[in-house]
Amino acid sequence: MELNKRQTEILEIVKLDGPITGEQIAERLKLARATIRPDLAILTMAGFLDARPRVGYFYSGKKPTQSVSDGMIGMKVGDFQSIPVVVNENVSVYDAICQMFLEDVGTLFVVDKSSCLSGVLSRKDLLRTSIGTTELEKLPVHVIMTRMPNITYCKKQDTLIHAAKKMMDKQIDSLPVIIEKSKGLEVVGRITKTNITAAFLSLAEEHEL
Repeated sequence: MELNKRQTEILEIVKLDGPITGEQIAERLKLARATIRPDLAILTMAGFLDARPRVGYFYSGKKPTQSVSDGMIGMKVGDFQSIPVVVNENVSVYDAICQMFLEDVGTLFVVDKSSCLSGVLSRKDLLRTSIGTTELEKLPVHVIMTRMPNITYCKKQDTLIHAAKKMMDKQIDSLPVIIEKSKGLEVVGRITKTNITAAFLSLAEEHEL
């Protein structure tokens, strides 16, 4: 959160002389109490100030860098996920390679006849198979894919930090975003290192870091 000039001045006054009433702050700034009421509300909701009835405002000790940290913690997968690229488990390796290049992605998510997640195909999987096999049009992807339960996934309500940690721990580039259904795991999105990097960069720009 970027504070404007008046909010910064209010913060400094409260730091030095808090607890202090809204009327006293307004008097210091030579403004009406009503004029600074929105600023006080913003600073209080953001956690920079605390207010107590009949006492006034006092500095909560929260630093601007903490607000950046709070922003990172609040970023959810569902707000930054992209469209998943899905193939059926009976598709040939050749068709999967074509699909990967056409969609310009590094990972394909494989689903079964119930449209539930059954596997994951990476560039490495397809490259390894294409080097060692000539009949790619006859080989179905379910033979070479990574299968459940060895698939790492996330949910829309997970934080980006949690998703990033999973990727780093497993040394993978993306995760399927799933919803648990009675028939299995439905793929509703994907979150990639690029998604996460873009999200954190947007936060850095917002705070002018």
